[in-house]
Amino acid sequence: MTPEEIFQALQAKLGGEAVFDFHPVSTKDRDAWFQVAPARIEEVCQHLREAPELDFDYLECITGVDYPDLKKIAVVYHIYSYTKTRRVVLKALLDRESPALPTLVNVWSAANWQERECFDLLGVRFEGHPDLRRLLLPEDWEGHPLRKDWQEKAEYHGIPTQRPNPVELFSIKLPKKDAEAS
Repeated sequence: MTPEEIFQALQAKLGGEAVFDFHPVSTKDRDAWFQVAPARIEEVCQHLREAPELDFDYLECITGVDYPDLKKIAVVYHIYSYTKTRRVVLKALLDRESPALPTLVNVWSAANWQERECFDLLGVRFEGHPDLRRLLLPEDWEGHPLRKDWQEKAEYHGIPTQRPNPVELFSIKLPKKDAEAS
């Protein structure tokens, strides 16, 4: 099955309000993808995993993309079927002010840490997640560094967060008369 055939099968089974907006491979899109209604993501993925003709047994990755101009955050799922040797990409567009959607931990256990990373770096809440807490940053860290409007603070608990340019640290300035002789 091609990604478009998978999309059509999902629409026939779950409806056009669950899956919509198919994008074929193009110069802009390296992988074909389609949108999934955020509230229906678990249902769609459960069907992708359990339907024998689909058999998507592997969650490759969950990523997020911040679109501040659109006031959206996209959560992107790359899933793969080892038995059928095919891949599909799903996107769920969320409101940037309160990005939330159901967890997929009950569908693929690999979603556990990947959702925590997306929560940590973009602030996406995965409802029903068994342990949604920061993964890479300390619990008291402020903000989400992959948001395009995030501003890094000068220090964290008295530790500078930025390093000086090493080239500037090691540049040697010659005295004026030595510079003229060279």
